[in-house]
Amino acid sequence: MRIFSVTPIHVGPDELARRQARYEALAPAGLEVVLADLPASAPRTFDTADAIAASDGLVAEALSRHPVDIDALLPDCVLDPAVEKLRGRVGVPVFGILRLALGWHVAQCGRSVSAVVRNAPIAAELRRQAGLAGFGDALGDVDVLDLDFDAVADGDAWSRALAPAVAGAAARGNRVVVNGCSAVELPPETSAGVRVVDPTALALRLLAAGEAA
Repeated sequence: MRIFSVTPIHVGPDELARRQARYEALAPAGLEVVLADLPASAPRTFDTADAIAASDGLVAEALSRHPVDIDALLPDCVLDPAVEKLRGRVGVPVFGILRLALGWHVAQCGRSVSAVVRNAPIAAELRRQAGLAGFGDALGDVDVLDLDFDAVADGDAWSRALAPAVAGAAARGNRVVVNGCSAVELPPETSAGVRVVDPTALALRLLAAGEAA
């Protein structure tokens, strides 16, 4: 299965290479992700609602020009940009990382899951997208880590901010926390009895399993 993906912002060659390598490391056998960057005129970070809204149209345009030898589309973002716009309109399946992750955990757990995100605008969009996908009731607490964009590529910085958020989730009785960024390397261990979900890794496993079924 060959999947075409587009970054939700302009990331430049170094970050594009890091994200592509991450897909190559996470993708199960038989699944390949081809990642492309948005142009330099696109937003550089998701720090405002306007930037997030602008990304949706840009990602839709880029994905709609996918190569001919592609089996599916998957935006490189847990906010599922362009998924609603493109589904059923581009001749190939369009999947969303958030939709896959929430759907799986609702089916497995039968209860809501919580999430952590980098900032408040991302938190608001995560809730909106969960609602659009029919999983509004499945998404419980969304904790904001208040991190700069640079933390996306800095797994140590993200992990330091993640630890107290996971402890807080555990104290509230949450047992599954979805990491609200598709491009972050998570620590190998969870804490406080909470499973921290890498939504990208989960999405790729689900797509590979579906292809093999």
